[in-house]
Amino acid sequence: MTRTLLVCGTILAGGASAAAAADCEVTLRSADTHPNGYPTVEAVRWMGEQVKEKSQGRICVEVFPASELGEEKDAIEQTQFGVIDMVRASFGPFNNLVPETQIVSLPYIFRSAEHMHHVMDGPIGEQIAQGFAQHDLVVLGYYDGGARSFYNSKHPIKSVDDLKGMKFRVMQSDVFVDMMSALGANATPMPYGEVYSSIQTGVIDGAENNQPSYDTSGHAEVAKFYTLDEHLIMPEVLAVSKISWDKLSPEDQALLKEVGAASVPVMRELWNAKVAESEAAVEEGGAEIVRDIDKQPFIDAMAPVYEKYVSTPEAKELVEKIRATE
Repeated sequence: MTRTLLVCGTILAGGASAAAAADCEVTLRSADTHPNGYPTVEAVRWMGEQVKEKSQGRICVEVFPASELGEEKDAIEQTQFGVIDMVRASFGPFNNLVPETQIVSLPYIFRSAEHMHHVMDGPIGEQIAQGFAQHDLVVLGYYDGGARSFYNSKHPIKSVDDLKGMKFRVMQSDVFVDMMSALGANATPMPYGEVYSSIQTGVIDGAENNQPSYDTSGHAEVAKFYTLDEHLIMPEVLAVSKISWDKLSPEDQALLKEVGAASVPVMRELWNAKVAESEAAVEEGGAEIVRDIDKQPFIDAMAPVYEKYVSTPEAKELVEKIRATE
């Protein structure tokens, strides 16, 4: 008997993907906010190919990009309830749900992307995965969210003073809101899909994100000034619903874990190539990238953010562990 883990309780009618899914005993539906071709989307597709091959066609992964299954926050909630089987999401929306994600979402907590990889691929990553498990999400791996930087439609940002009074979209996270306040700017939490029109109409002056997102979202068209302040090097998570997970056999669970972990270096290789491609594309399109910037004043401005979120012994211990990781 064919067993399909369904999205919204229905099988999509028609089309090649629906026909392919019908050939599988189990079809896992995976949500992503990014478009086709984006490293996270393609890494999960690669994972799906591996799962199908290694399960001899029994298990399929069907990826829904470009927020087809809802914006990030909604997709996360649907995955927790088992309506969606898998989700790739940034740590930002989890900050108010999984306390450990707040610490690794702090500005300038990571020295580099390599430092972040070493932290998330080791015992600290395992500790954070336990936090996700308490909210019915099984971590398959940690992807790259790149280095997030500021961009806007008004003027180049070369110092902290250039941010004063400006309105920036941030993810729906208290850490992000407090970060903007510490820099003298105004935070406007909103879904990713609303950013383009909000900049275009002047509801906000800009946003902050990595270079591939700045490029593929079209935000470079309406916000021409991008500053490489790299205030956040934030991990992302690929997770499966506990409800969907519990329907799998132990052998299939082990396979999903194995292939999920194997997709991480694939994603990171795709990511590095995409960063270089996006940087060239936005400059060719007329965006101005500010590279020569003194980050120390930005780092110094984060003191009240750390004071607020690193106040418990557990949080202080986690920060020390991260900083001690080579």
